[in-house]
Amino acid sequence: MKARAQLSPRQSTKLTPQLQLALKLLQCTQTELEQEIDNALAANPILERVDADTEAAALPNAPADFSDEAEAGDSADVDADFRHTATPEAEESLWDLMPEPKTLRSHLGEQLQLSALSRRDLAIGEALIDSLDEDGYCQASAEELRTASALAPPAKEAEIEAIRHLIQRFDPVGVASRSLSECLQVQLTQIAAKPALMALATDIALRHLDVLARGGATAVAKAGGFDSLGTAEAVALLKTLDPKPGALFQHSRTEYVEPDFAVLPKRNGWQVQSLRDAGQQLRLNAYYLTLARNSRGADAAHLAQYLQEARWLLKSLEIRNDTLLKVARAIVERQTEFLAQGEEHMRPMILKDIASAIEMHESTISRVTSGKYMHTSRGVFELRYFFSSQVEGDDGQGTSSTAIRAKIRKLIRDEDPAQPLSDNRLAEMLSNEGIPVARRTVAKYRESLGIASSADRKRGGTR
Repeated sequence: MKARAQLSPRQSTKLTPQLQLALKLLQCTQTELEQEIDNALAANPILERVDADTEAAALPNAPADFSDEAEAGDSADVDADFRHTATPEAEESLWDLMPEPKTLRSHLGEQLQLSALSRRDLAIGEALIDSLDEDGYCQASAEELRTASALAPPAKEAEIEAIRHLIQRFDPVGVASRSLSECLQVQLTQIAAKPALMALATDIALRHLDVLARGGATAVAKAGGFDSLGTAEAVALLKTLDPKPGALFQHSRTEYVEPDFAVLPKRNGWQVQSLRDAGQQLRLNAYYLTLARNSRGADAAHLAQYLQEARWLLKSLEIRNDTLLKVARAIVERQTEFLAQGEEHMRPMILKDIASAIEMHESTISRVTSGKYMHTSRGVFELRYFFSSQVEGDDGQGTSSTAIRAKIRKLIRDEDPAQPLSDNRLAEMLSNEGIPVARRTVAKYRESLGIASSADRKRGGTR
């Protein structure tokens, strides 16, 4: 008896149908939510869409079996259950039961969990996977990865590199590489071909990609002193490789973004206004409510079930709207300087900051901020955009990696075209502003912005 009474939160969590629905709708994008509403309208006759051109008519007094008291009781149960998910153990177990679309991160995460790794190595691997860009490249510095993994003692660079090399061999091969050259070299190691051909293809990937891009196989053969026929064969082999291994997991269709929130200036700050309230699109059908009151037997039971599901949906939509608004407001409160002055003033912010502010788990914040957009005076941004790692400054204050990228872009934009700023010089200029950043980190940030090196910019390359 004692053993049964001492259940952990994870063991004792009751995943009610109401809570399942609330969690499912919470992570839906606007497009997915509209589809869920359409499906509910098609399946449940008690639900109807409010005519956009007319005000919703007041519902008649509901019968005793479907009274306001009963509805209030249902709502209270949903609220209580949902608040319970704020405990990390319970909430994580609930989210585990919710399906997620296959993404590059989830695909790699599954392979990572199946690897025989220590908890420390798993933490490093998760930080690496989270750092990958849409093409599957790792642009984060060792310091950023150490911060993201949050290990004590901090992860050593050798540890990070060992796990990165492991992930590079996951499917798709070549992810987590730091450059195109490295990505192609990793993929070549997984191919069975003639040793001479492999050696030549590897040499080209290592030293001659720029020549290949400018002049093709003929230019490579001339530059490297290679046999023309062998070079052509090696180049053909390289063309079979995937230069963007992560792109396979990106949606190919064009998606048009419709913001969920608008941020408006007010006298003492900023106001967050919800642009969508799905719950206001729906109401209970008065005819079917009357029918339910007058029905008996099996018909009454079916209509009662429909009514219960309809109320769950309306309450879940309310929970979704309230939670999203809380998250959006918490983000805006921390990013007022960005809204007022731009990217260079973006504050470092991680999921934990918002989770603590609204007393929810980080996993919830991660899902809530995916696919939800905010319209500001500086453009439309996904909520995830406002999160970035921190680089410690000389004054003890942290600087957002987003802000550093913006500063690099500005410095390069304002440079003398005849004397472009090298990565070393950019690092010095940032250091003079109190932001100590290594040259290697500057190079990574510059490349992530699609900006060519100083040598290429001097020759008329992309700025």
